Amino acid sequence: MMKLVKTKGIVVGEQNYSETSKILKIFTEDLGVISVLSKGCKRPKSPLREASSKLILANFDISYKEDGLSTLIGTDIIKIYKNIIMDYKDLAKKMYAFVIVDLTLQVLSQKQIDNDEIKLIYEILLSSLSKIDEGIKPKVILDIVMLKYLNFLGVLPSLDSCSNCGSTDIVTMDSKSFGFICKNCYTDEKMVNPKALKLIRMLYYVDIDKIKNLDVGEEIEDVEAFIDNYYDDHTGIYFNIKKKIATLNKMESIM
Repeated sequence: MMKLVKTKGIVVGEQNYSETSKILKIFTEDLGVISVLSKGCKRPKSPLREASSKLILANFDISYKEDGLSTLIGTDIIKIYKNIIMDYKDLAKKMYAFVIVDLTLQVLSQKQIDNDEIKLIYEILLSSLSKIDEGIKPKVILDIVMLKYLNFLGVLPSLDSCSNCGSTDIVTMDSKSFGFICKNCYTDEKMVNPKALKLIRMLYYVDIDKIKNLDVGEEIEDVEAFIDNYYDDHTGIYFNIKKKIATLNKMESIM
């Protein structure tokens, strides 16, 4: 049964459907991720054309079908992330933004996520895209998002105290040990830059909306290695994302 709904959301995927139409994947704040047919949107004069593209935030009027393909009726664009979409001199912005979108979809597909969690993930996604659009380092924004998403995957590392005994006398962190390790529980784990211990906590707890700049030093390398290994050790969603990040790292190394 179809019903007319108005919902706010962001286009996170698009697929051509016939010569003139697309099927959009829209992440909405109240319905989750839905598939919507945008009829005729590829026609030059279509009123649906501008909003039927990835990374467009809008209010959508939809003929909604809960267990099937819905149909787009009308749109009211709220935001276009122009610096991500149109900055052809810095393609890393777009590529990191797309990695965050892909990761978001994988997180949402892992389990039954309640409405409160959907709204939090939605807010994290929009905040991260806004900061990349403002020119904040996209690679570090991705680090923040990856850390925050571990909570929704049910495998949040211990970043306040030792994962083994609860001590706050921390000397290093290790992915296989689920986070921080104190001097008494330390065995032969790799020692990290002490600044990395402070940085990873800051990145996890930071309010993305309040970020004005992100100046990080070489300690970010230990943080990113931990995140990378943690996703490998404790989640099943990282393979394709990891390949994309590796490609971006190679691009940045030769720029």
